[in-house]
Amino acid sequence: MHRATPPRTVLVTGAAGFIGANFVRYWRDRHPDDPVVAVDALTYAGNEENLAAVREDIVFAHADIADGPRMAEILREHRVNVVVNFAAESHNSLAVLDPARFFRTNVLGTQQLLEASRQAGIERFHHVSTCEVYGDLALDATEAFHEDSPYRPRTPYNASKAGADHAVRAYHETYGLPVTLTNCANNYGPYQFPEKVLPLFVTNALRGKQLPVYASRHHRREWIHVDDHCRAIDAVLSGGVPGRTYHVGTAKEASVQEIADLVLDELGLPASLQTTVADRPGHDRRYLLDSSRIERELGWRPTVPFEEGMRETIRWYRDHPQWWKPLLDRRPVAEESVWQEGGAR
Repeated sequence: MHRATPPRTVLVTGAAGFIGANFVRYWRDRHPDDPVVAVDALTYAGNEENLAAVREDIVFAHADIADGPRMAEILREHRVNVVVNFAAESHNSLAVLDPARFFRTNVLGTQQLLEASRQAGIERFHHVSTCEVYGDLALDATEAFHEDSPYRPRTPYNASKAGADHAVRAYHETYGLPVTLTNCANNYGPYQFPEKVLPLFVTNALRGKQLPVYASRHHRREWIHVDDHCRAIDAVLSGGVPGRTYHVGTAKEASVQEIADLVLDELGLPASLQTTVADRPGHDRRYLLDSSRIERELGWRPTVPFEEGMRETIRWYRDHPQWWKPLLDRRPVAEESVWQEGGAR
């Protein structure tokens, strides 16, 4: 989707992470006239290598969104017009072990970025959220979450993202900051840090290690390829109504058991590589988003078929060990061994 609008300087936070880096590459490809300022705190999941393909075409700033004066300086120096906020701590298991870091970045950091954006007169502040703020659905539920569903977060990560969403809306209602929000389904694709389920399963399988499948192996998630997510944000930035939330999903659900089976099938490995591990506390059963608003109002629809996209992604990790092997020692949580029955070690 190409806009017939003048170039705008776009600041992307969390730009060295999985979705942020894919978005930066997407934006440079689709909107080459728009200057891009990529910001990342480079915590364990931030990897500047994710931006190598576009590094010469962007400005990169090593900065923390919770540092309000630094963010204000960057916005002012580069005359930023649009902010797209991906920056977040996002790993549920780590949030159970260290919740404070999640509230600091996801809530306080977002507020600092909002305030800097307000002072700078930003034309659009887009905030990237998650389906998990709504809590969970029963496995046999017939409904889906819609944009007006009540927030019922059940984990520290979910609660911190819910707090960020409330801050974004408050800045719109109180100060008139032109914001939009997207709540998205589970993303998959290349360059995802190997703590998340798909790259964890693939990298373990490729090393002959067990795939840790939660005891609640039939809990389901809605899945979307990261490229479709990037297209959705583009659509919202182009035509979204300020103050409005848009759900981004595919209606395609799969359980952790099905993901494990798909990984082993694509790699030609035996099912015996799966092992059962205890659930983490507060493990949500199911998420499903009603994405009819973005389809109806902005004409966006997902384009990557689930199994095709999954298998392509599995092959990407198989073919890029030089990318993921150096990251294995940076994982703060060993998902294979962290949980005991009833709580965390």
